[in-house]
Amino acid sequence: MTSNVLGSEPAQEETISSAMIFLLASACGLVAANLYYAQPLAGVIGAELGLSAGATGLIVTLTQIGYGLGLLFVVPLGDLIENRKLIVTTVAMAVLALVSAAMAPHAAPFLIAVFLVGISSVAVQMIVPLAAHMTPNAIRGRVVGSIMSGLMVGIMLARPISSVLSEFVSWRGVFWISAAVMAVLAVVLYQLLPRRVPDAKLPYSALLASMAKLAANTRLLQRRALYQASMFSAFSLFWTVTPLYLSGPAFRLSQSEIALFALAGAAGAVAAPIAGRLADRGWTWVATFGALLAGASAFLITHIAPEGSHLSLALLVVAAIVLDFAVTTNLVLGQRAIFTLGAEFRSRLNGIFMATFFMGGAAGSALGGWAYSQGHWAAASWLGFALPAAGFVFFLTERGGEKRKPKLG
Repeated sequence: MTSNVLGSEPAQEETISSAMIFLLASACGLVAANLYYAQPLAGVIGAELGLSAGATGLIVTLTQIGYGLGLLFVVPLGDLIENRKLIVTTVAMAVLALVSAAMAPHAAPFLIAVFLVGISSVAVQMIVPLAAHMTPNAIRGRVVGSIMSGLMVGIMLARPISSVLSEFVSWRGVFWISAAVMAVLAVVLYQLLPRRVPDAKLPYSALLASMAKLAANTRLLQRRALYQASMFSAFSLFWTVTPLYLSGPAFRLSQSEIALFALAGAAGAVAAPIAGRLADRGWTWVATFGALLAGASAFLITHIAPEGSHLSLALLVVAAIVLDFAVTTNLVLGQRAIFTLGAEFRSRLNGIFMATFFMGGAAGSALGGWAYSQGHWAAASWLGFALPAAGFVFFLTERGGEKRKPKLG
């Protein structure tokens, strides 16, 4: 960077160093992983803390609720508060939340702690707009894509890593280790991030009110959020259902084998920088067309071979990679698109965008579990196909004139 203080847009055609991109991508992956460490350990945690089988689901649900609320009520502060201070404070909050989870003597304080883990994990959605501010428009897609690849790797590796670590240090140790990592990260970010003071001088209540106007009046935001909601709902359905499917009578895989399956799916994260480059070259429409089509097709290829065969397992791995590739591609295309709408709105636009498709993901998880209970993989996979297919049909109605700058008046 040429300066350690940023305005709303880079004053010149500044470049962001490879080291800074790596730092921001790593930070996003490490913070996002906090959302998922508890998922494969929920049964063990619930048993130790006295949660019933039904109440154990609250561990994941409250984390997701916290993240969703953080997207709507904390991320927009990036348009109001100096960004480095906001990011470091939020990561420090994650340290306290993770320590509280590790020390929780019973269920109630643990559930409060994971709710706060969810809220603090929105730091990743403050880092991405800051990266956009640090980058000239010509390479913004590539940079955002590279950083989002770190986020996706963190999401995909969190579950298998926590499963392996818990064998050696218990589930509490997983939270202690993550807290230590977040503490180090907070110090590093404080030392290395540039300061960025937003131009907005709104009171917080006016900032939140403006989000409703942005959501109602910004056609590009609406479309990109709905495209990604259709994709992320399919993604969440897939990763909710496949562990059940793989451990069931068709495949009978162990938990360690299912963890290896999840690792294979992480290969889809390589899509992020590719998608960013495509967007920078003006190929957003074509890339979105391909991403939505690939997302739907991923479910179709799982029906080619007889269920339970080696070929069907191999095709399921291919489907995981294709789906992750498609979802990541569409995510980067969407963020690259909304970041062109105005620097002064970026944090609010990103919060609305992420919250919308996150709700789609929550719906996909719930619908996937229901569909699998009703008709096993056949029902769940056809529902998974229908979600991005619906997004694709909606995409085909896209018209020009949707890139106008938002109006709040």
